[in-house]
Amino acid sequence: MAARKPTRQTIAFGQEVIRLRHEKGLSRLELAERAAVSRSYIAQVENGTTRCRRDFALRLDDALGTDTALTDVWDDILKSSAHPKFFADFPNAEASAAFLRAFENTLVYGLLQNEDYARSLLVDDAAVNARLRRQSILSGDHPPVLCVVLDESVLHRLVGGPEVMRSQCEHLSTVSEMECVKLQIAPIAYYPGVHAPFTLATQENGDELVHLSTLNGGHTSSDSADILYASKAFATLQAHALSVAESRSLIRRVLKERWS
Repeated sequence: MAARKPTRQTIAFGQEVIRLRHEKGLSRLELAERAAVSRSYIAQVENGTTRCRRDFALRLDDALGTDTALTDVWDDILKSSAHPKFFADFPNAEASAAFLRAFENTLVYGLLQNEDYARSLLVDDAAVNARLRRQSILSGDHPPVLCVVLDESVLHRLVGGPEVMRSQCEHLSTVSEMECVKLQIAPIAYYPGVHAPFTLATQENGDELVHLSTLNGGHTSSDSADILYASKAFATLQAHALSVAESRSLIRRVLKERWS
């Protein structure tokens, strides 16, 4: 396929190809030789300027020895999605973002959920695996800066049983130590202008997309008014939230006092 303007989907796929190629210690030329294509085509796929076909994702998996890793990513973001329809267009922006800001007042934010917690919420293995694959962006070579504010009630709300909550709080404590993650807890209170969960994804070029949760799911928007609403709400939340260190201490205290 001829080169074209990159999309969020092709950029996200290309970044995963780059990540896996680097993990294998291969140059573009070496991967091209293994996949029997030109180096320039590998460059187009990695830069997101072409949308490869599914059979080429299979060839890349064979060339890299990555089982079905890239084929699964292709299925998730270039063909179909295991995410709910109201959310299906947002993971692409999330995967290619340089900066993510999120607020959750009911559940642990998806990128910070562990497997047991996710399984307590989702209906099948495909949905759980899709959620866990989303989290791979935090362990890549160039993870986004992720700023998350959780309402304190999330730490106390029973999901899946005490053992699940214990492991989830332990997971939050661990990921809060990651350099790219800034996790803060907002004390239970009313915050003017903050009405529901949301996530803001900011790209390297400054483009922004917001996912706004609603009672029946939510919607994704690039409308400037929606972006401004979420940005103001997040600033309010951060101003009232505990510091990162204080938040980590609170998580550990809730873990000990409520879930141990």
